Amino acid sequence: MSKFPPKQDKRPGMTQRRSAKKKTVTPTVSKSLVKTLHPRNLHNKGYDFTLLVQAHPALAVFVTPNAYGNTSIDFADPNAVKQLNAALLLHHYGITHWDIPQGYLCPPIPGRADYLHYLADLLNENNQARANGRIRALDIGTGANGIYPLLGIQSYSWQFVASDIDKVSLDNVRKIVENNPQLASKLSLRLQVNPKAIFSGVIAPDEYFDVTLCNPPFHRSLADASAGTQRKLRNLAKNKGQRQPKMTKSTVELNFGGQKAELWCEGGEAAFLANMIVESKAFAAQCMWFTSLVSKSENLKPCYAQLAQQNAIEVKTIEMHQGNKITRILAWSFLSHAQRQAWAKLREQSR
Repeated sequence: MSKFPPKQDKRPGMTQRRSAKKKTVTPTVSKSLVKTLHPRNLHNKGYDFTLLVQAHPALAVFVTPNAYGNTSIDFADPNAVKQLNAALLLHHYGITHWDIPQGYLCPPIPGRADYLHYLADLLNENNQARANGRIRALDIGTGANGIYPLLGIQSYSWQFVASDIDKVSLDNVRKIVENNPQLASKLSLRLQVNPKAIFSGVIAPDEYFDVTLCNPPFHRSLADASAGTQRKLRNLAKNKGQRQPKMTKSTVELNFGGQKAELWCEGGEAAFLANMIVESKAFAAQCMWFTSLVSKSENLKPCYAQLAQQNAIEVKTIEMHQGNKITRILAWSFLSHAQRQAWAKLREQSR
């Protein structure tokens, strides 16, 4: 595929608008009118624990009636959440023998699946998603769970490169792949040896991706992350109608899934996103869409300013709802609409 030199599209109606004094970016913001998961999300109707236990009997011991008389699990128990994830991956996605090392991040699968479904919609704007298996995606910071490649491969047959700075995480994902041979031809793992780099050292020269995705660490420090865990546990207890538990160091460590690289970095989510945006410019012609989750809405405005400085041509913000929780996908491209259309056609011809 030939490279697309990023160029500024000055046609009326383009997302990016400039003045002589100051660069600005006017993002396209997509807001869902329905507070629910994406229509294609397999978890829209909640968890059928009867079917999940049949698929993965190890879940049974954790399933009990909650305070409202409904069958559920204790979401403050990391072992219960891990077994729920294993059951969901097996029952809905055909992933067997999924596991993570103790203390590593155990992600909520419905929300992670939503990210991928909205990315499929974004790619479909350029007729990319119709190719399904021809999509190449780059997962930055895949973690020990490898959840995005697992869901993306099984849902859309996408090709994935998954990177991480933690060798233990990649070794665990490799073990998952060994136990699920249908993934082997679709997933490549790469160790990021420079913890301060994001794309550099991962994306090879003359290598192209239709989309990148990332769930950035959003805490600034271990203390900040521990405080967040305490809030989470209190909210879980409140929702179950229980007294708020007394927080101890052991309680926080027991219930707080995730390693340093997965959950916090210097400067938190805002600093990570700023670095990602700056570094993405160097790979402007090698990726059609760069994307990342943004958990804190106040981080969007500085991202827009940074994207304007880097001369991004199009910026989109997509809201995702999971009950009362709102998460955002920030997407940007250095290619014009015409260039993205040409990209799609060339990708079709190159396979």
